[in-house]
Amino acid sequence: MTALKLRKWDSAEHLKTEEDMALYLEACLQEAGDDAAFIAKALGTIARAKGMSQLSRDTGLGRESLYKALSGEGNPSFATILKVTAALGIKLHAQPLHVG
Repeated sequence: MTALKLRKWDSAEHLKTEEDMALYLEACLQEAGDDAAFIAKALGTIARAKGMSQLSRDTGLGRESLYKALSGEGNPSFATILKVTAALGIKLHAQPLHVG
């Protein structure tokens, strides 16, 4: 009997297009509630899919700073979140919680 080799799931490997990335973030926003770290980590996953070096160049923020801020352990400023989403080609928008 041969041993089954498993790898840790990495969502970043499955985010190929900007649409994939936007839909992933939307799903994470729906799931997160008020968990800001969850959203930061989701942005980190998208950033890894797109390329952290490119994101660093596009935002003017250091790679190490981005890894820390978007790890789920950091606490990025809202300005950082806006820079990151813009550089990733993702537009944030708002809608009312309850319509009607």
